[in-house]
Amino acid sequence: MQLLDGKLTSNTLKDEIALEVTEQLANGGKKPHLAAILVGGDGASETYVNAKVKACEKVGFDSTLIRLDSSVSESILLDEVRKINENPLIDGLIVQLPLPKHISETKVTETILPEKDVDGFHPVNLGRMMLNLPSFLPATPAGILELLDRYNIETSGKHCVVIGRSHIVGSPMSILMARNTKVGNCTVTLTHSRTTNLEEITRSADILIVALGKLEFVKAHMVKQGAVVVDVGITRVKSATTKSGWKLKGDVAFDEVYKKCSYITPVPGGVGPMTIASLLKNTLQASKQN
Repeated sequence: MQLLDGKLTSNTLKDEIALEVTEQLANGGKKPHLAAILVGGDGASETYVNAKVKACEKVGFDSTLIRLDSSVSESILLDEVRKINENPLIDGLIVQLPLPKHISETKVTETILPEKDVDGFHPVNLGRMMLNLPSFLPATPAGILELLDRYNIETSGKHCVVIGRSHIVGSPMSILMARNTKVGNCTVTLTHSRTTNLEEITRSADILIVALGKLEFVKAHMVKQGAVVVDVGITRVKSATTKSGWKLKGDVAFDEVYKKCSYITPVPGGVGPMTIASLLKNTLQASKQN
């Protein structure tokens, strides 16, 4: 068994991005600039946004963090998005999800200009991805592709099973793994909460990508010997052994599943850091286009 080390790989990727930024500035290009909007004070969202801002500093990007109260109206949030759309100095915009219930995530996503949508959630970017045209890929699926690529995991002709059908991870992941690209050419099965023979399907997976948000859902008996397992889930659980009083666990019961795997991502330190690195990669690309 070998760990798919997202932390190590993302640091390599960030070093490459930082070098490219230095070259871009030396050639008279612009400094990439990422803006993030955080609505409310949700602890997890706060952590994610701060990690993204910190990553921007590390690679030489400018960043702007806009904080809005959780009671902010939808129209005020949309006005903030439009201001950033019109600001030529800002290349990429992310609005941290989830949003308060009174705000439509769809409306907010659709208001972001596709060319500044570095999260890759806009219907235009998802449509272009579907057609295998150049676009900003959703950051988490793109990070997983990068991780598989850097570890030289053979995907062509393999059976890839994805658990979870969200538009953020599961659905785009299933499309990307089936595309005729270097990391792709899989036969893909997309499973979800209504799949009746889930365990039978997961046991046939050469590559198993788990993104359903249920703590330690995938057990050893659901995984075939030698499988590659990618765990996208992240849940905070109480812990008496850590200083913070909690620890992060995934959708896969790591302690029993890893023994059967050829490769597996840890939680934390697997997919999470790769998502942030992909976001930076998209922002760098946006800065070249703007």
